[in-house]
Amino acid sequence: HVQLVESGGGSVQAGGSLRLSCVAPGYTHGTNCIGWFRQAAGKEREGVVAKYTNGGSIYYADSVKGRFTIFQDNAKDTVHLQMNSLKPEDTATYYCAEGCGENDVFDFEDWGQGTQVTVS
Repeated sequence: HVQLVESGGGSVQAGGSLRLSCVAPGYTHGTNCIGWFRQAAGKEREGVVAKYTNGGSIYYADSVKGRFTIFQDNAKDTVHLQMNSLKPEDTATYYCAEGCGENDVFDFEDWGQGTQVTVS
């Protein structure tokens, strides 16, 4: 178990970019899978990306594929989500997470408090 802390959210115009970050001591060393999910107002939770550590597979939601990229810095125990070409439908609270599900990779075990992203 690790404590996850997100940052980097904000308000941007459509077509703009944001980079979200998630950090905690031991984060990328203490789990086999990391990722992000989001939840828009009035909608169900939606998995964004899951990445197995140590060179494993990456799974992106179709809605963000080609626009969002996950990358990690093991030396800093930090995971980033680079979001480009943002659309209004990307507006949501974004949560970093770890511990991917057995049947569904987006069924995460733990997550942080979330950071708000608003695209207009």
